[in-house]
Amino acid sequence: MVKEKTVKKEKKGKVKKENKGKNRTKVNQDTLIIDSAEYKTLYTKKYLNRKKYKTPDPNKITAFIPGTILDIFVKIGQKVQKGDKLLILEAMKMNNKIIAPHDATIKKIHVKSGEMVSREHLLLELKP
Repeated sequence: MVKEKTVKKEKKGKVKKENKGKNRTKVNQDTLIIDSAEYKTLYTKKYLNRKKYKTPDPNKITAFIPGTILDIFVKIGQKVQKGDKLLILEAMKMNNKIIAPHDATIKKIHVKSGEMVSREHLLLELKP
């Protein structure tokens, strides 16, 4: 736990104590070393409760923006090559072509034509 600093201020012969950082939420302290200089850092609850980053699965195609599925060009079991059009996602009055990231077979389709999807909604699953 970090100790609070007490600052002394003199005002017309009187000494006044003032606590700095009294209302700050102190959760965890860590040391960061940059070019042989040490910095103490404080993590807040918001930082510790953030959504952790996880590496995206290249076999799961998700929506990168909310929108509507206009057309689906593939069927389950169909083989696709890298760069083939899989479907069209309309978002913000633009038609976004979702293409195959690598050679694969369509394992499962999770959407229908005309369906509205949210960000990170699972659209397709691929089998390498």
